[in-house]
Amino acid sequence: MVEVLLWGSLADQAEGARKVEVEARTLRELLDGLGEKFPGLRPELERGVSVSIDGRIYNDSWFQPIAPDSEVVLLKRLKGG
Repeated sequence: MVEVLLWGSLADQAEGARKVEVEARTLRELLDGLGEKFPGLRPELERGVSVSIDGRIYNDSWFQPIAPDSEVVLLKRLKGG
């Protein structure tokens, strides 16, 4: 299981939970698992989110591995110019 910190308003869509656990070995499995466990999060996940894994931000790296002890933070998609 991977522990995920939901940043900001994302927790509101996950029944108010700030920390959740999901079974995942890759970024894609993490997002799919979160969508199944918390249907309220699906619209945000479909719009796109950023995921910090051990301090590095990933957006669409679906096969990025996640270790069970990784620090994982889900944030609204970071946009820059």
